[in-house]
Amino acid sequence: MENNEKVIEQIKSYCMNKPGAYETRPFGEYPICYRIMGKIFAQFNPDENFYKITLKCNPEQAYIYWEIYPNVVVRGWHCPPVQQPYWNTIDLDKFSDMDMLFQMIYEAYDEIINKMTKKGDNSFFSYSN
Repeated sequence: MENNEKVIEQIKSYCMNKPGAYETRPFGEYPICYRIMGKIFAQFNPDENFYKITLKCNPEQAYIYWEIYPNVVVRGWHCPPVQQPYWNTIDLDKFSDMDMLFQMIYEAYDEIINKMTKKGDNSFFSYSN
């Protein structure tokens, strides 16, 4: 996927258009973290030397993406080993399917929402109404 302003803006816009989503930069300029209720669902690095996005994921789904996109979608590169099954890092220099990327971002967001509702945290739903 070409590293250009149009693609970068599409990724940022898609993340920010999720209900309740907001952007933080807790580690400096990059990665750009997209959160909901304090929980990160995406970490995006648009730098030309490290053009990647790391997304929250369900471990079973993560394995499927590793199989479909070997050496392109890998376990979360920045995570401790115990957390790696819950994150996918996508090398955007090698990935070209924008629709699939948006699907993965949607799943990352949904993973956070599902965990909140399973724990009985419905504050997001009262917040977004």
